[in-house]
Order: sequence, then C-alpha cells, then structure tokens
Amino acid sequence: MSGPLIALTGATGFIGRHLLKTLSAKGFRVRVLLRRPIEVPEGASGAVVGDLTRPMNMAAALAGVDAVVHSAGLAHAMSGAPEDDYRSSNTDATRRLGEAAAKAKVRRFVFLSSIRAQTGPSAEGVVRETDTPAPTDAYGRSKLEAERALSEIGIDWVALRPVLVYGEGVKGNMAALLKLAATPYPLPLASIRGRRSLVSLDGLSDAVAAVLTTSAPLARPLVVAEPDPLTLPEMITALRLGYGRQAGLLPCPEAALRLAGRLTGREEAFTRIAADLMVQPEGILALGWTPRRTSRDGLAALARSMVTSA
Repeated sequence: MSGPLIALTGATGFIGRHLLKTLSAKGFRVRVLLRRPIEVPEGASGAVVGDLTRPMNMAAALAGVDAVVHSAGLAHAMSGAPEDDYRSSNTDATRRLGEAAAKAKVRRFVFLSSIRAQTGPSAEGVVRETDTPAPTDAYGRSKLEAERALSEIGIDWVALRPVLVYGEGVKGNMAALLKLAATPYPLPLASIRGRRSLVSLDGLSDAVAAVLTTSAPLARPLVVAEPDPLTLPEMITALRLGYGRQAGLLPCPEAALRLAGRLTGREEAFTRIAADLMVQPEGILALGWTPRRTSRDGLAALARSMVTSA
C-alpha cells in the first residue's frame, strides 16, 4: 500500500475499530498507537506502543505520518468520573498529542470530539456548528477544551462532533435500546415526540475520510449527523422491522415515563434518547460527505445483522 499514512489512536474501541477497517479499505495506511503491547489489530500497517497522557517522545510514532486521527479518550458522559479525569484523558492528552504532531510536521489532526462539546443532552430547535458551544457536563467541557487547545497549537485541525453513534458493538443507551427492541413485548412508548439525530459507524467513518482528503485548511469543528432525526417510537419501529416483527407500541403519557425514569435514577438516560436533539451538519455536507443510508434504514440494517450473527 502506498496511500497516506494515518496515525490512529483508540483503534481497539467502538469507533476506532471501525475507523481502522474503513480507512484501510479506502487505501490509507494506518499506524495504530496503542497504550499497551497487544497483537496488532487486523488492517493496521504497523503499531507503536505509548502512553498518550505522557508522550515524552512521539517522534518515532509520528515519523512520516500525514495525519493523526485521535479517537481515544474517556468516552462516556454518564460514567461518573471526576472532572479531572476527563480533563486529563480528553483535554491534556489531546493537547500533548497535537503538540507532538505539530512538531513532527503532520499535515492534519482529526479529533473525534462529541456533540456534547456543542450542547447538553437535549436542545430546543436545530443545533448548528456555528452556534455558541454550551456543554453542560464535565465530558462535554473536556472535549470543547481539547478543541480550543488544538486551535492554539499551529496545526491544521478539525474536530468532528458526532451525535449518538449506532453500529455493531455499540454500548450505553443505544445498546439498551437494541435489547428493548429485541423483546417480543408491547412497549408504552408511542406518545414520545422528541426527535434526535443519529449517525452510523459507517457514516462517521466516511466523515473522517472526507476531512482527511480535503485539501483546503479546516481549523474548525464540524457536527456529524444523518439528515433524518427520528423519534424514539420511530427508532423502535425501524429496529423491530430489522428484527422481523411489528412495532408493538402503545401510548403512555410522556410525563409518566419521565417520572418513572426519575424514580429509577434513569431520567438523564431517558432524556438522552427521548428528548429533542436535532443537528444540521452543514459543514461536513459541504465537503462532499453523504450518508450511506438514512437513520431509519441504518437501524433496520443493524438489527438484521444482529439476527444474522446470532
């Protein structure tokens, strides 16, 4: 292979594994940066072991690298980790890796940020990347601070802010939703009207490839979302279609469901999947990125793949 050489962090994670596969398939050479010695992941052209929180000397890891794709970090906004942990893993490590990349004359730094750097778990109206960022938790603040650190380093950078990502191996709320949709029972969710933007692993990986191949300087954040925000009932319907069954949804007042979430300690989880968070990905669309499918079709395809692999 003779394509551009990419240094990828987080290659063993949910998003990183798919990035490695997609970028390799698109002709990029991928050097994975690992925290500990393990077998080189399939599709990687090489691997370097090092600690991103203490990158004393990244010269060897970044030698000859055209771009860095940084997907490693403390990922879950609801993990309950102290704010200092988010700052260390998401902000400080990103800044240090960015500084090393600038020193190594890397052309571009692609940072996998989050929509939570832009907004809270829900938002009124349509969210755009030109809106003033207003993160509401330690996770979102750490991502936004990392973006600002990159902007000060003197390297061409781009921060991708994906919405809720779905795909094989997903965890958290989307994994819970998949399990819920897989049950044969009627669900009292038909009355929920909040709409949320989603993006598939394929779509996010294609967005990374799009910014890697863009020749013009970027130096800005870009939100990433498929163009058809769905309600929770529409998500369940799409997933159950993929599972080969009817939607099976019953009406229930949303206030009652929210109260149940509050009483069981799951109110934020409910908000993260049922309240409005609609995103307009104007910047990434202008770069030529096009989602492979709608969110509705993507969810159905994910459920079908789970049936096939079971």
